[in-house]
Amino acid sequence: MFKERHLLIATKHNKEKVIAPFFEKYLGVQCFVAPDLDTDKLGTFTGEIERKDDPITTARNKCLMAMELTGCDLVVASEGSFGPHPNIHFIPADDEFLIFIDKKNNLEIIAREIVTETNLNGSEIKTEKELQEFATNVKFPSHGLIIRKAKDDLEEIVKGITDIGQLYTVFHQFVVKHGTAYIETDMRAMYNPTRMKVIERATAKLVDKIMNRCPSCKMPGFGITDSIIGLPCEICKVPTYSTLSYIYTCQKCAFSIEKNYPNGKITEDPMYCNFCNP
Repeated sequence: MFKERHLLIATKHNKEKVIAPFFEKYLGVQCFVAPDLDTDKLGTFTGEIERKDDPITTARNKCLMAMELTGCDLVVASEGSFGPHPNIHFIPADDEFLIFIDKKNNLEIIAREIVTETNLNGSEIKTEKELQEFATNVKFPSHGLIIRKAKDDLEEIVKGITDIGQLYTVFHQFVVKHGTAYIETDMRAMYNPTRMKVIERATAKLVDKIMNRCPSCKMPGFGITDSIIGLPCEICKVPTYSTLSYIYTCQKCAFSIEKNYPNGKITEDPMYCNFCNP
């Protein structure tokens, strides 16, 4: 279905470096990017352009924009969000979505990877010592930095700083002019190796899902659509909130199956039981 077809990777932030190898190796496609594609029109991390839609819709719109620009009918795009983890609210998280659209076969497949491995940070800095400590903590210079006048200021922004000399020069310019500077991590993929690794992991998930064909109609993308809790406690056998099974559904023919014990265990540790450990 995909071998020898051209796959457009809808990005302007070098994500093809981690996306292309998986698709070319396992699906046999020929990956390329469109230099004229400006995905920043759909939103920027620094806020000059507000992202109006949720991550999945934004990633889908990247694909549609790329298709319209190039005429290619096979496209993949990603979109990431940063903020509190949905389940562990006091820890920052990187939430990455990848979407694969095959217009020729009317196919759309989505994968998600959410992790707490991120250097996301920002702080008002007034001294060189504070600057040095902040830069070290967020893995500079391997990870880029952004400097602006204030946290939400959109007038003066310097992005993609990866050189120590440039960092101190721009910092002093802001301090002389404004008395302070707001330093933050540059979360664009090409300036953030930690995020790029998460996109790579999401790509592996997506390719695995594409290669998983429906047992009934053989269409790609047979994946998890729901999970059921209720794994019984090892001691009292009362259902816990741990996952008992996954539901797999085909988006084409709606064939569905339930697979029990996806995590390789048939009972849960009593420490996770509300009856044994209330």
